[in-house]
Amino acid sequence: MHRPLLVTDDHELLDDVLGIAAELPLDLDVETGPERARGRFASAPIVLIGDAVAPACVRAGLPRRAGVLLLTRGRVADRVRVLAEAVGADHIVPIPDGAGLLLDRLAGLVDAQRGRVLAVLGGRGGAGASILAAGLAVTAGGAGLRSLLVDADPLGGGVDLALGWDDAARLRLGDGMPGRGAVGVLSCDRAPAGTGLTSDAMAAALDIGSRARDLVVADLPRRLDDAAVLALRAADRVLLVVPAELRACVAASRVAATVAPHTDALHLVVRHPSPGGLRTRQIAQSLGLPVAGTLRAEPDLPRRLELGDPPTGSGRGPLATLCRRILDDLGLATGVAA
Repeated sequence: MHRPLLVTDDHELLDDVLGIAAELPLDLDVETGPERARGRFASAPIVLIGDAVAPACVRAGLPRRAGVLLLTRGRVADRVRVLAEAVGADHIVPIPDGAGLLLDRLAGLVDAQRGRVLAVLGGRGGAGASILAAGLAVTAGGAGLRSLLVDADPLGGGVDLALGWDDAARLRLGDGMPGRGAVGVLSCDRAPAGTGLTSDAMAAALDIGSRARDLVVADLPRRLDDAAVLALRAADRVLLVVPAELRACVAASRVAATVAPHTDALHLVVRHPSPGGLRTRQIAQSLGLPVAGTLRAEPDLPRRLELGDPPTGSGRGPLATLCRRILDDLGLATGVAA
């Protein structure tokens, strides 16, 4: 996800702008000079340049583009107007007097910067949907993206355990979202009589998560409840994980029929090997679904999960490769070749 770019070496200006962005809330990429900013200059949705570094930006020959604001502390002097023209700024924003204008410009980016939402569910029990969901969140985190993994399956083993986080806090939305590094987790209660997420909790997780994170991954039950339906309707893509087995395909057809009224983004992930030689193409044709990817066997994965290693934590193997491909297809560049 591309964030606004702020180029300044003025610490007071930096504090002022970060305070304005925090009201939304909106994260910024910050660089102190043009050379470090060059790689993100063209792709950032908006570029804010402090007047103190503007001469260096001119000398560096940064490309002309729309969406550049020149920031200055105090009144707008003639020197600042000359710099604004030289860097190709659309507007000059005096800080703090122009804070309202800057806030309005940044506010227009918030909805456009909402994170992507993925929903994952199994075509049958034990299909591996929770492991795929956890792998997607971990892969995103390893690529520098902020992800939130939501466990909405009350009869699952808990995605926190799939991550090796047996000490992670359980579901308490008001207590914040526990997490390690760039990955947050919202897990169901594992008590014997534990219940899944309420629809209100899911709605809040999707709203807060998509505003504060680059990716929300919801691990859903096959028997849909109100919370699962909300996630399906919000998802940019829904992944149905189906082992390449005849009975699994039959069960998955029933799950797909239940899910289809709530989304037009249902895609298939086929897990191999196939005892009977079923091919991914045959399964896709049978279910009438597009294929998001194929998951090849990874013999050492169960052992590593038992030892508390998170799936895709090493960044290697078929699961990691599949997760990178899925995220790249969503426009969330992982920066790692699949």
